[in-house]
Amino acid sequence: MEKAYAIEPEKVSEQVKRMYDLTGKVAVVTGGAGGLGGPTCVALASAGADVVVVDMNPEKSEKIAEQVKSLGRKSMAIQVDVTKEEDVKSMVKKVVDEFKKIDILITYAGMNIPKPAEEYPLEDWNKVMSLNVTGMFLCCREVGKVMINQKSGKIINVSSVRSAFALPRNYLGYCTSKGAVNMITKQLACEWGKFNVNVNAIAPTVIETPLTRHILENKDFAEKFKRGIPLGRWGRPDDLFGTLIYLASDASNFITGQIIFIDGGTTTFDSID
Repeated sequence: MEKAYAIEPEKVSEQVKRMYDLTGKVAVVTGGAGGLGGPTCVALASAGADVVVVDMNPEKSEKIAEQVKSLGRKSMAIQVDVTKEEDVKSMVKKVVDEFKKIDILITYAGMNIPKPAEEYPLEDWNKVMSLNVTGMFLCCREVGKVMINQKSGKIINVSSVRSAFALPRNYLGYCTSKGAVNMITKQLACEWGKFNVNVNAIAPTVIETPLTRHILENKDFAEKFKRGIPLGRWGRPDDLFGTLIYLASDASNFITGQIIFIDGGTTTFDSID
């Protein structure tokens, strides 16, 4: 029988201080120049991590990388199309050549093309699946190889409340793709647990960013959605920081295969009236 956990206040205090400290960690953030990815890169750096900004927009990526450096952390920006296997492999090689390891992966890169299901073009379906599912898979697979080799790592995939709860119209491609994100997350957690690689996902509701501003500008639509959020407000990028740092840090070492809804209580409702 294992010994009972002994409480030693000074040791516990030091352990708690270290738990959320990302000093010395190397993080890769896909979609790192976006409305959520950019603030996340800065949050990771604020917790001590060096950050690699992966995005299709080189100008925005460089700006985020400079913000990370201003906090005294190392950073680099890499232009990558995550739907292309060779791009992803090349990105991982560059990161390992520069930083020698990858401790954290956060997969923000994603999109939505809202159209009615009965009219959904195959071309648009393939675009959504290619970025939201295949792109995420490729990044997880290639970074996962590094983490398996080093016997440690934290992968945080970005899902959505729409992975579990559908909407009356126009979300077929997005909802389906985010449901796939959840299952890939769980499967990787099962397969890679023996390598000490934790794989989890966050599932936010609508977060206010430049990309979602057009939704929130429709007052009737916005108010209808807000009525379904018990906390009574939209999410902000900083509402994600605590959970992301937790999942990236040693504080979550015994958490894997989980989908954590960051939604102000949205998923306590079974519909939006």
